[in-house]
Amino acid sequence: MSSLSQSHKILFLNTLAFSICFACWTLNGVLVTFLVDKGIFNWSVVEVGWLLGIPILSGAIFRLPIGILTDKYGGKIIFSVLLFLCSIPLFLLPFADTFWSFAVLSFLFGLVGTSFAVGIGYTSVWYPQNWQGRALGIFGMGNAGAAITTFMAPTLLNRFSESDPINGWKMLPITYASVLVSIGILFIIFAKNKKPAGDSKNIKTLLTPLKSARVWRFGAYYFLVFGCFVAYSQWLLPNFMNVYQTSLVMGGMFATMFSLPSGIIRAFGGYLSDKFGARKVMYWVLGSSIAISFLLMFPKMEITTAGPGVLASESGVITAVSPSQISINEKVQKVNSKTISFESEEAILPVKTSWQEIVVKQNQEVKKKELLAKGITQIKFSANMWVYVILVILIGISWGIGKAAVFKHIPEYFPNEVGVVGGMVGLIGGLGGFIGPIIFGYLLNFTGLWTSSWIFIFIISIVCLLWMHRTIINIMRTKMPNFTRGIEHNH
Repeated sequence: MSSLSQSHKILFLNTLAFSICFACWTLNGVLVTFLVDKGIFNWSVVEVGWLLGIPILSGAIFRLPIGILTDKYGGKIIFSVLLFLCSIPLFLLPFADTFWSFAVLSFLFGLVGTSFAVGIGYTSVWYPQNWQGRALGIFGMGNAGAAITTFMAPTLLNRFSESDPINGWKMLPITYASVLVSIGILFIIFAKNKKPAGDSKNIKTLLTPLKSARVWRFGAYYFLVFGCFVAYSQWLLPNFMNVYQTSLVMGGMFATMFSLPSGIIRAFGGYLSDKFGARKVMYWVLGSSIAISFLLMFPKMEITTAGPGVLASESGVITAVSPSQISINEKVQKVNSKTISFESEEAILPVKTSWQEIVVKQNQEVKKKELLAKGITQIKFSANMWVYVILVILIGISWGIGKAAVFKHIPEYFPNEVGVVGGMVGLIGGLGGFIGPIIFGYLLNFTGLWTSSWIFIFIISIVCLLWMHRTIINIMRTKMPNFTRGIEHNH
């Protein structure tokens, strides 16, 4: 078998395993919601929040040590062990009958989230540099595995619960665990182990790259394009239901429309990074993230303020008052009365409405220029739902391309430490997925605005772009001082 076909086989196995692992990683989002909705467990909102976040947390914090082990022992061994070990808590989940037992088992099966660090290190050693972006992008398409749970898990839960409404759900984690074991067997049979050059390094040497500011800069990018992606995969459902009063099914569909393209487009992001360079792609990604999050910042709102009123054209006595006019000494002055608006909720641009409310009475004596009717202006911004959906899909696609671009950087700068650096960058991104909904919740409570989360995204995007641009300018000043001075002199 040729080297390239062997590489493609490993890539296929890695992508398959990662997509299944990602599906397991997001299992609690559907399972816990189902259990509470059906009254099988009476967990509080806080407990539900923790059960959703615990697998994300464990999958994030263990990415670094798993990445180190991958560099040291090879991807086949680590991936196989991970798949078999994580199936055990899933097999045990049907026996969980308390919050704490469910939480502990969720923490343990959440370790499937570390599969990303394994796959990144294992995939990169099989491909030359000019193929790295495409290969890692294709592998990263496993993010779309979240859609497996979004689409299939609710249907499976309903089917399992038909004959046994109380215990039917227990078949779902058993099904997921069985799939993990099957993939683990495939790995043992078909995968071939391979480690990066310099595998004899000790742990201290392997951790040396973490002293580089570049690793933390890549981590900041990944906090945005992956961490915020994971956060919004959970946050968009309550967002749509609260702001646009969608049903649970429609809100879930819109959330899937955000997450699915973002996962699939990652391979294209790898191709773009190979063709045009990861740095140029990141400029476009961060720029588009700034522009789209800015547009998403504007909430569905109504603003009521003072408008043009009606002043008396002369002194005298008011002889008649009606909703549309006021008469002073028999001289009529027009008034714009408020009309019932049937403006469509689908308006894209803000809609302005103005009217006047009469503040005087019949037989009242008034002076010239005295206020007869106060003006009121109302500006209504409906934040059109379909425009919102399109913008959300676009920023998801942008982040999907960005995820590939970030990991195109890593094998270029750290060719022999892809596992550990990828693990650290993945850890930072995973923590973004864990703390993102928490930050969004605090912002919502503080501001009362659902769109406050997009203000946070806007700020993070600007910080990442400025950090990247400043780094590039500093490199140019160091590498090409004469060229840089020439540019500054000419401008």
